[in-house]
Amino acid sequence: MIDPQALPSAPTGQPQVLPLGMDAFLVRFAPVFAPQANRAALALGEQARSLAGVTEVLPALTSTMVRFDIPETTDRATARAALQQLVDSRDWLALPDAPARRAWTLPLSFDGDDAPGLAHAAEQAGISETRAVEQILAAKPRVLAIGFAPGQPYMGLLPENWDFPRQGTLSQVPAGALVAAIRQLVLFANPSPTGWVQVARTSFRPFTAGASDPTPLRAGDEIRFARASADELAGLADHPLGGATQQDLT
Repeated sequence: MIDPQALPSAPTGQPQVLPLGMDAFLVRFAPVFAPQANRAALALGEQARSLAGVTEVLPALTSTMVRFDIPETTDRATARAALQQLVDSRDWLALPDAPARRAWTLPLSFDGDDAPGLAHAAEQAGISETRAVEQILAAKPRVLAIGFAPGQPYMGLLPENWDFPRQGTLSQVPAGALVAAIRQLVLFANPSPTGWVQVARTSFRPFTAGASDPTPLRAGDEIRFARASADELAGLADHPLGGATQQDLT
């Protein structure tokens, strides 16, 4: 997954259809993150699901993987031609931002050990800790992509003052850690090392093995945060979805 350090105003050039393994292609809209490229990747992914022989579609931050049932249902040349036709059918990078179909509200604690990097993130963003919390709670970021680990969401975008780089060294964060860098937020399902800065923690887990829907978040979902104390968060640990709620917006 592309993990950019800059946000260009707009990508340039034509989308690329690249071979990926024996049965898949990667449609790449930009080499680094840009909101237009992310919108294009999500929109193309929705349309690509209807192509003949498609077995899997995985949108990322600036690209979309499309896998076909080769050679059982189609052949590689036919699959590539159909995908290229879809890519050429419109200016994907000019698409307006589509409204979210679903919104999630996640309980979020900024207390003590739940937010060990909050002061550092606020300093990097040039604001007070109080203002940093206010900006996170007001952000309503969208899920830009799912990746790196099962169910793990990349969310954004935070205000421009949050465009600070990842740390040069790794630190260990717990399950439920909400981390920030490059105007994005990432939520960890399991303990993990990361160069991103932990600014809060939630009782919601984006991946639960064995669940009927192990990865409940989807790219394009809107995320809202409801502030909770550390004690309240602990009390939600055994609740379905860690106390998170989901609302259909369509």
